Amino acid sequence: MKPLIIDPSLFRPEAVSEETRRFNEIARIQLAEAPDPWAVTPAKARETRAEGKGFFPLEKAEPTARMITIDGPAAPLTLRHFTPKYGQPRGTVLHLHGGGWQVGAAGAHDVRLQEMADRTRLQVLSLEYRLAPEQPYPAAPDDCEAAARWLVSDESGFGPPHFIGGESAGAHLATVTLLRLRDRHGLTPFTAALLTAGVYDLGKTASVKNWGARKLVLNTRDMVMFVRGFLQNGEDRRDADVSPLYAPLHNMPPALFSVGTEDLLLDDTLMMATRWHAANGNAQLDITPGGCHVFQSLRNLKIAQESNQRIDDYLNANI
Repeated sequence: MKPLIIDPSLFRPEAVSEETRRFNEIARIQLAEAPDPWAVTPAKARETRAEGKGFFPLEKAEPTARMITIDGPAAPLTLRHFTPKYGQPRGTVLHLHGGGWQVGAAGAHDVRLQEMADRTRLQVLSLEYRLAPEQPYPAAPDDCEAAARWLVSDESGFGPPHFIGGESAGAHLATVTLLRLRDRHGLTPFTAALLTAGVYDLGKTASVKNWGARKLVLNTRDMVMFVRGFLQNGEDRRDADVSPLYAPLHNMPPALFSVGTEDLLLDDTLMMATRWHAANGNAQLDITPGGCHVFQSLRNLKIAQESNQRIDDYLNANI
């Protein structure tokens, strides 16, 4: 059992690489000058992102990916399926995309998910779950729960080991799914979790509350608006099914928590990883100096390449 260590040197300005520093400054200026994302409907925001006009670059579609359809709690669910190009698969990752529960899609990460499959010889399934505000809580968690139960059942044909993960809202949904499987079904079937830049307290941790208007992918207002669209029926923001930071965390699988120091959700990761490790002794914390929110999607950045490699190395170490 390794101790969970938070190295204060990673948070100092001199720890940030020159490339990362330049990128953050350019991004801050561009985002400050960009149109207000909340001036359009969520449907229009999704359309804009699908056209490659958002902050994150549009990835090319993987021609070998196929779609799988399964039963869902409200309607059939689809999962985008990636297989390693060489060698027999040796397990499966359930990936839950980010996007504030409102934008994003299973097909938005093809290059990265195929890379993960090739580096680890794991099959990857990316779920197309229902999005808010049209389908608010608990629609997305219900879909994720159903997909996870199907995956670990004999019906799916995807044998163990099974892994689960996601970024931002996807990390939130992955954590909620693990808790639901444990508490509702008595299941702890996942070998490990990959939790990247997750949001675990929808009532706002200190880093979210104190971030302010400065725009580096997200700001405080963005988080308020995303949560408002997700929670529409007066849900208690300290309910563990809403904010998993407040859940008992016993019997959770090993987890890799990845985050950058320039992410307004930094405290969510630091607090959740600490509680997770205290309960299970199996959390690892990967902090990148200067990394903005979900910088791993900015594939030209050296810190993104390095973080993604560490994620894949973690998978390989846990197979």
